[in-house]
Amino acid sequence: QVQLMESGGGLVQAGGSLRLSCAASGRIWSFNTMAWYRQAPGKQRELVASMTSYGITVYGDSVKGRFTISRDNAKDTVYLQMNSLKPEDTAGYFCTLYQGTAPWYWGQGTQVTVSS
Repeated sequence: QVQLMESGGGLVQAGGSLRLSCAASGRIWSFNTMAWYRQAPGKQRELVASMTSYGITVYGDSVKGRFTISRDNAKDTVYLQMNSLKPEDTAGYFCTLYQGTAPWYWGQGTQVTVSS
């Protein structure tokens, strides 16, 4: 059984920073892609950033230049450094572990709220 545990969310003022962490445990493969998605009320879940085990990254257009994804394969942990936060970044942030090319396992999510 795979488990993903996110941490690091919270309330921050616009322009501030937060760092999210997601630790994976269970029967996982280190070469799987890990990623962060987010979902705001009334909106569809969207990709924030993903990273393969080889370090190839993909970012959503709205976070490019502000957010950075990284991972520690030895710890099966992925991070999301979020800088220059905006109120529109307010959402639940979810960690996911891919199987193949698609998100498969999901964490419970962590709330990020950015006040103006």
